[in-house]
Amino acid sequence: MSAQQLQHSKYGFSKTLDVPYEQAVERARAALKAEGFGVLCEIDIKDKLKEKVGVDFRKYVILGACNPALAYKTLQQEINIGLLLPCNVIVYEADEAGKSVVAAIDAKTMLSVVGANATLDAVATEVSEKLKRVVAQL
Repeated sequence: MSAQQLQHSKYGFSKTLDVPYEQAVERARAALKAEGFGVLCEIDIKDKLKEKVGVDFRKYVILGACNPALAYKTLQQEINIGLLLPCNVIVYEADEAGKSVVAAIDAKTMLSVVGANATLDAVATEVSEKLKRVVAQL
């Protein structure tokens, strides 16, 4: 099984896996847990788009990941930071059969909108490093 290298975008990290969607979701959950994240919410985009607008879409899930200790640290600094929580991780079917894509938000980029705050910057860096490891290890 060969997987592609970690890809970077302006706001996240992603990787294409040589595994079907269901297996990619399981792996993403396990990798998040290993880095201290829990999944607070899950949005099945395929189901929601079918239900709400009657369209068919590829298998696609948003996992709302949270590391409680780090979330608490940020909330102590900036009470409205909850607008930017949880950290989203997505898994979706790739265009190529039998492959999936897993991507995670770059928390450092996301939290940069808050402005200068050394504590938030340090936490955002830590979260980004953890999420990058989650995606890289898949």
